[in-house]
Amino acid sequence: MNRGFKISAKDSNARVLENKDMLESDVNQNQLNDPRIVSLREDDLRSNSRVMLAAVIVGVALMGLKFYGYWITGSSALLSDALESIINVVASVFGLGSVLISAKPADESHPYGHGSIEFFSAGFEGSLILIAALGIFFEGIKQALNPVAILNLREGLFFLIVSGIGNLLLGLVLLRIGRRTKSIVLEADGKHLLTDVYTSVAILVGLVLVCLTGWYQLDGIIACAAGLNIVYWGTGLVRRASGGLMHASDPQLLDEITQLLKRHKKEIWIDIHKLRAWQSGRRVHVDFHLCVPVDMSIMDGHREVKELESLFLKHFRGMSDILIHLDPCKQSECSFCEVDPCDERKENVNHKISWDRQTLTRDTQT
Repeated sequence: MNRGFKISAKDSNARVLENKDMLESDVNQNQLNDPRIVSLREDDLRSNSRVMLAAVIVGVALMGLKFYGYWITGSSALLSDALESIINVVASVFGLGSVLISAKPADESHPYGHGSIEFFSAGFEGSLILIAALGIFFEGIKQALNPVAILNLREGLFFLIVSGIGNLLLGLVLLRIGRRTKSIVLEADGKHLLTDVYTSVAILVGLVLVCLTGWYQLDGIIACAAGLNIVYWGTGLVRRASGGLMHASDPQLLDEITQLLKRHKKEIWIDIHKLRAWQSGRRVHVDFHLCVPVDMSIMDGHREVKELESLFLKHFRGMSDILIHLDPCKQSECSFCEVDPCDERKENVNHKISWDRQTLTRDTQT
């Protein structure tokens, strides 16, 4: 059996018409300039920029509340929460810059775009969290070993509650917009703020116990416990950032792509293998091998590729780069090929293959 694509006589006699169709099909390459897709990208950029700017402003205000609470109480636990707020503000400023930089289009020096800056931002934020944890441990251990009475505790608890509510609302907004626009920076900042909320809740409970019992060593113990929680989340951010920079496999992204292909599967898309994907900021890079009928013309194969590119562009809001390698079908694939009629069929269909992540990411053609 011939393994290459066949060019029929009809294809040869209609070359002029096919060239015209090719030009029309190539218009899909310029879909990034489609007004609807451009509008989506611009809306995403505005949303990301505004929410990050809001994160900076709100972060500064909440940081002021926490430091004021520490100033009037002298609580090590409140100081640990205030120190983490410094990281929140610095990370938000850095995140705002990375959002603006990652939105820049690809150029000669950065042919894959500038999205990877978001991984640097997430890693930077995680590193700052770990540094803050050292200061928290220092103050916590000092208070646990040499306890000092806490003044104006009730007033301090009030400021802690207000700042915790503010971080909760802001963190949820960042997560929601980050997931909608697929921004790693917004998701990282949102998760960081939520960890700050968990820390604040733990500190609140602990300080209430201090207020009820008068056991001031508990203030230092709470600070150290908050530091451990911060280390956990900071390590996770650094790990995710390093994985993104090294293009580590993203099962969630692969599952999303698999479901997209499964929903739009056509009979002539006989099989897919060697699916790979990685994310650079909001831009998704995907490549895979598509198996099509051996007697399909080059022109028809080209149309299928363009249709898939359009599908991905629409799904990822214009932020995708797709590379598809066409493979002609083999005799061994007749057993699950649903193309009918087919002049090249060597055996009847006797089973189906499931399009799942494991099947589509395998290295070899069936």
